[in-house]
Amino acid sequence: MDPLAKLFGSAARVKLLRLFLFNETNVYTAADAGTRAKVAKDATRRELTLLTNIKVLKKKAGKGGTVFYSNPKFAHYESLRTFLRTSSGIDDAAIGTSLKKVGSLRLILLSGIFSGVPESKIDLLIVGDRLDERALAGVIQTLEAELGRELRYASFSTADFRYRVGVYDRLIRDVLDYPHRLLLDRIGL
Repeated sequence: MDPLAKLFGSAARVKLLRLFLFNETNVYTAADAGTRAKVAKDATRRELTLLTNIKVLKKKAGKGGTVFYSNPKFAHYESLRTFLRTSSGIDDAAIGTSLKKVGSLRLILLSGIFSGVPESKIDLLIVGDRLDERALAGVIQTLEAELGRELRYASFSTADFRYRVGVYDRLIRDVLDYPHRLLLDRIGL
């Protein structure tokens, strides 16, 4: 049977594929991959076995246990990476809804991976008052699990953001001068 026919049978498989293909130089144990992708332990083992059998992933036994890593020699490797990168599965409304829990938001700006420029300094800029950093970290981890890669983000209070814009802060200028999308703007940017 064609390996591509087996690939997309579960959400866990897609999350793990994104994790390994978007972080191709990293190696993960089964437990670490499951934690990062937010996939149950038994589903992680099952999916890693399948992905190893069809040669999307390779595994290597070592002192610390078995580690898994992506196999760039898989016949459809680049096509699969491109497909997964262009079909993120997270829409803007879901990002906005999940971020509403972290405080009184004034600005949400999507850049980097969300605007097709993965080399950008940050992927997500959040401005608000009374931001709960712990809740924000939890939302970011959930988004990272869905996207399969770490997000670079910055959060500022409204006063701090206005000051940084006023002094032409390099990070803010880099975000605003390059491709980005405004998800929420209550500042009047």
